Amino acid sequence: MAYREIVASLDSLEPLLDYLNSNLPEDAIIFLNGTLASGKTTLTKAIAKYIGLDSSVTSPTFSLQQIYGDRLYHYDLYRISDLEFMSLGLFEEFDKSGWHIVEWGSESLRDLTLNAGYNICSIDIEILEGKRRYKIEI
Repeated sequence: MAYREIVASLDSLEPLLDYLNSNLPEDAIIFLNGTLASGKTTLTKAIAKYIGLDSSVTSPTFSLQQIYGDRLYHYDLYRISDLEFMSLGLFEEFDKSGWHIVEWGSESLRDLTLNAGYNICSIDIEILEGKRRYKIEI
């Protein structure tokens, strides 16, 4: 696995987006890890804009999943367990082509997706003064 750290402000994410675009396959699951208000949904908005989607990106906290265009999927698992995620049929969504961005995904879900053969990326977001540190593992 490749590891990289990038420090950027929320309004200047181009270095991070360029890195993801250059290093992630077209089909990948991206796990975003960070505290409340660390910028997980903001990063998802930036990714959508970067790949040319004109969709209005919002957090899927209550809907659990948002789909943008035909290649960007966004999940918020804060309120549900892995078992609920599976029983709702959302794990099968990972078979769809594109990037799947998962907020609040558990370690066990990451292990399960890795063992199932999916391409995964984990991004840990740390809040700094006026910026964020993104620790990326692909």
